[in-house]
Amino acid sequence: VQLQASGGGLVQDGGSLRLSCAASGRAFSNYILAWFRQAPGKEREFVAAIKMSGGSIYYAEFVRGRFTISKDRAKNTMYLQMNSLKSEDTAEYFCAWTSRGLITTTARLPSMYDYWGPGTQVTVSS
Repeated sequence: VQLQASGGGLVQDGGSLRLSCAASGRAFSNYILAWFRQAPGKEREFVAAIKMSGGSIYYAEFVRGRFTISKDRAKNTMYLQMNSLKSEDTAEYFCAWTSRGLITTTARLPSMYDYWGPGTQVTVSS
């Protein structure tokens, strides 16, 4: 599985960005794509996840109401619309893939994901 994230950039406080993650490389059936982020000196943290063949969506509490995850199943692509960005959202954002059946508590664990793509940098200036 290959994952390619895009859409990062520099934005002012309160601005918006839309990240994309396209999956390729094998036949896909039931799988989950997720966004994680990592700021310098900090651990990688869960942002949001979506089940590509179903309706399950998971969010970290700190992004609820500001970020929206969505998908285009035909394109094997997920999106993260990020609104009301804050300086603390500055990080490298990674997409990850798993075929495991996850629930709310396990979807946020990096160890549950088998494939990771290169990150895309998001910088929010205050």
